[in-house]
Amino acid sequence: MKKIILTLMLTMGFLLGGTYTTSQASSHIGERGTVCGVVSGGYYAKSTKGKPTFINLDGRYPNHQFTIVIWGENRHNFHAPERNYNGQEVCVTGYIELHKGLPEIEVEDSGQLR
Repeated sequence: MKKIILTLMLTMGFLLGGTYTTSQASSHIGERGTVCGVVSGGYYAKSTKGKPTFINLDGRYPNHQFTIVIWGENRHNFHAPERNYNGQEVCVTGYIELHKGLPEIEVEDSGQLR
């Protein structure tokens, strides 16, 4: 029974991941986790392929520490996120990836962002 409980705990830890600051995120590339920081700006690139929205945490572009990416096909799950989250402390959950030397998480659902 103890083995089953331990296995379940390890599995849940892997699925949920840890919680990190934006400066810690780059040490967890390829892992699932939650990254928290203050939204310092955002941009909806509606004329760019895929129509991404970029939300920058802990520093204004190009000096930010972390990026949240919402692709155009998922934008309907959020309400003007580049404006509505500005100045707020948020936590985003997903797979931490590296893009052009900066950690990011792509989100599809508003439940990933709180």
